[in-house]
Amino acid sequence: MIYAVIMAGGSGTRFWPLSKSKTPKQLLNLTGDRTLIQKTIHRIKPIVKLKNIFIVTANSHVKKIREQLAEIHPHNIIDEPFGKNTAPCIGLAAIHIKMKDPDGVMVVMPADHLIKNEGRFREIISLGARIASERDCLITLGIKPSYPETGYGYIHAGEEFVKSGKTKIFRVNRFVEKPDIKRARRFVNSGDYFWNGGVFIWKVEAILEMIKKFLPDLYDGLMEIEKALGTKREKRVIRDIYSKVEGISIDHGIMEKAKNTAVIPCDIEWNDVGTWMALYDILEKDSFNNAIVGKHVGIDTDGCVIHSPKKIVATIGIKDIVIVVTRDAVLICPKTKSQDVKKIVELLKSKGLKEYL
Repeated sequence: MIYAVIMAGGSGTRFWPLSKSKTPKQLLNLTGDRTLIQKTIHRIKPIVKLKNIFIVTANSHVKKIREQLAEIHPHNIIDEPFGKNTAPCIGLAAIHIKMKDPDGVMVVMPADHLIKNEGRFREIISLGARIASERDCLITLGIKPSYPETGYGYIHAGEEFVKSGKTKIFRVNRFVEKPDIKRARRFVNSGDYFWNGGVFIWKVEAILEMIKKFLPDLYDGLMEIEKALGTKREKRVIRDIYSKVEGISIDHGIMEKAKNTAVIPCDIEWNDVGTWMALYDILEKDSFNNAIVGKHVGIDTDGCVIHSPKKIVATIGIKDIVIVVTRDAVLICPKTKSQDVKKIVELLKSKGLKEYL
């Protein structure tokens, strides 16, 4: 049986002022139809039953997630007392699934990415789940790079592991940290490197065995939590364990060390929507190359991102600018500086302006 684990704990500071502590990126409607987490559920539910979809999130986001995802049973929304990166998050989900189905296969994915070719995505997930079950390996998806991105980690594919139809699965040679532009160009030109999209597939028992081997303290903590699941002690034990365990990513903690890793290269029109510039790339444009969500009138306005669902924005003589209007804040910056929005968040924190965060 396939189980989906949606990691929904991020804050998305680069989407301020739309993204705030109580409404992180995954809960936002950035494209004008569904929120990102709603899109994630919609994408996976044709191949994973709703009762087998789990969401791991921060306690402070549970209420809004329940409002947005009424179709998901409340028991399947797992709240962490505080974030400790992806390894504890995935481990916590694994022991919940183990209680239901010790032989289950987990598909782990972020809640805040966009994938246009959803049909191909589901084909690859189904294939990966079958291979993970048969071969007892840890599988990750490798996104075929379309340009030399320095903001993503890369996966170096090695020898062919298995082939199914036209889809080849390769052993992983290594995981590579975010490269400089020179190395990124070399990676893309080689054809052997793929973006790490943060999607993983494995048997529950396989990932728990790897956690036991490489993160023994976390494993011991998970076993304590497992004993408390479904009891009055559950939340207290989780909080106690989380206060002690190391915050570490699944990439650093497991994937970079394990030998039984494989990658499925895929072209699924993936985007992690990390900045307003990235959002511009995927939104439909008007005849002047503006990406508009909301209300806008403009003269001599070209190549802009304008997000203002409730207030009309009027512009004259601007080019390649981001304008975001919310109830209590306005952001204006060049598209090329959209990575720096998180610096504004830090500046607001330093000035004690927490009411805007």
